[in-house]
Amino acid sequence: MNILSILMRRCLTALVAVFFLLPIAYVQAAPEFLPVDQITKGMHGIAKTVVSGNTIEEFGVEVLEVMKQKGPSGDLILVRTYGDVIDRTGGIAQGMSGSPVYINGKLVGAIAYGWSLTDHKIGMVTPIADMLKLWDITDSQTEQKVPDEEPAATPVATPLMVAGFGEHSLKLLADKLRPYNLIPYAVNASMTDDNNGIAYKTVEPGSTIGVQLVRGDVSVGALGTVTYVEGDKILAFGHPFLKRGKANYFLTDADVFTTISGLENSFKVGTPTEAIGVINQDRGAGVAGKLGNFPGIVPLRITVTDKNLGQTNELWAQVIRDEELAPTLAAVSVVNAIEKTTDRIGSGTAKVSFEISAAGIPGQALKRENMFYTQGNIGELAIAEVHEALTLLAGNQFAAIDIMDVKVNIDIDAERRTATIIEAKAANAAVKPGDNVDIAVKLKPFRNELITRHITYTVPKDQQAGTLTLVVRGGGMVSMAQLLGKQQNGEEDIAKLFVKARPKSLDEAVNELVKRDRNNDIVVESLDMNVPGVTQNSDGNPQKPVTGKFETSPSPALHAATIKSGLTGNGNTTTKVTKGDDGQRKVCISTDYIIDGDTQLVLTVNK
Repeated sequence: MNILSILMRRCLTALVAVFFLLPIAYVQAAPEFLPVDQITKGMHGIAKTVVSGNTIEEFGVEVLEVMKQKGPSGDLILVRTYGDVIDRTGGIAQGMSGSPVYINGKLVGAIAYGWSLTDHKIGMVTPIADMLKLWDITDSQTEQKVPDEEPAATPVATPLMVAGFGEHSLKLLADKLRPYNLIPYAVNASMTDDNNGIAYKTVEPGSTIGVQLVRGDVSVGALGTVTYVEGDKILAFGHPFLKRGKANYFLTDADVFTTISGLENSFKVGTPTEAIGVINQDRGAGVAGKLGNFPGIVPLRITVTDKNLGQTNELWAQVIRDEELAPTLAAVSVVNAIEKTTDRIGSGTAKVSFEISAAGIPGQALKRENMFYTQGNIGELAIAEVHEALTLLAGNQFAAIDIMDVKVNIDIDAERRTATIIEAKAANAAVKPGDNVDIAVKLKPFRNELITRHITYTVPKDQQAGTLTLVVRGGGMVSMAQLLGKQQNGEEDIAKLFVKARPKSLDEAVNELVKRDRNNDIVVESLDMNVPGVTQNSDGNPQKPVTGKFETSPSPALHAATIKSGLTGNGNTTTKVTKGDDGQRKVCISTDYIIDGDTQLVLTVNK
């Protein structure tokens, strides 16, 4: 045997070894493509999809017309589908979008569009040439111009399969996703990430994939069909999912339970399973992804305790890292955790604490506690600040922030834990600068006996002689004195009380949220009575203003205050001293009640 023969045999052996080692998706023969300009009316071909399980089936396709520049990415091909598969499904079903269409063995494109409440056997195909451009966008990250005209038909809707959600949470999710033209369907699913190391085995043209937004103890994902695979790259759907452009979704395998025929639409019922890659482009011609790579995520850990049932549930989820979608998906997941734990919808009190870890913010974490009560659905109200904080970090105008971890703890009580401020009295009405003044704040909890909180306020040493007016209010309230004072200047000025200046930095925005008064705080702050419209009696006490203007004390007349807390009645207290936006000092007591109402307290300051 000569040297050339030996070398040739070794090369062939190596090629055979490589062939058997490659995953299935890599070794499939690449089909030829049939350009749109070679497609004519009357041509017949086949399409591939899954209608149950994982078996790929074929159905017939007849070309009716080529519609020039009618799609978001160019031409569309009008087709009629037929055959046993179409008879069983009642026509083109939701979830069949992406089904590859072949004529004379050449790939034409993907089933993508259809019409509701008409002949479901008629649809439109997105040409493969337009879908292939998605890979160029992925590689170069450049935007491609597409025609503005949208097709008269609607995309074959991709079913949004949702698992682990309660009935009310599912409706809330549907409401939040309505702008994206997505309708969730509840399914039962078992989540697994065990793919036995064979990530690409089921990914081939015609197979079903999942595009997932949330996975874990809950799942939110859509089903579609693979159009084309080349190496570790795939194309699917033939129309946009959410049309996010550059995207960051889970790419998963999927199981199809069955396909249901309906009058308005038929649709596949199934669920995403193990994660196998990432969808990184979501545009007019379809979605594109990469196998073996995975999206950035926001880990979410939720602990909910029902004080009445005496039970605690812990749930976890991975939410896609998306500046617009992640806050909403995370917040709805928390509402769902509350619903699943309490097994009810309705009024109640929620004590909420959360911590969001992220680089680039003060202390690398945003921590916040608050209490909420509503006669409506406490679950929706309880997540208000969680959603606000996530939206603040994800969509802030200053810098891109990667949220590393989100932990939410919620205690739910069916009891109404609110208390109204009845009055506030000072132990000494006449004081001198530097004096300590004990203030007793009387509260009336809902359907319970009166309780009293005690606050010691230190009169500033530089306080001028005259009157010192203090407002005592609940942390979630705006002082009535401030509202009455602003009434003189009209509704526009009153509205300004609720509008804060835009933060000048991310740190400032985060600190504003963290230090904001809590609903269960009692807040004591001063008002400057030495302003036009506020008159005094001969004893130095202010008259009740009929028309006048109350202003908060401006800097540098800061009211330094010390505080001690005591309790007559039930509950515990914590205290804090904070600096308001206008430079004044505020004294706050944290209680076990959501505080409403406000009152005023007038001190006479002598030299």
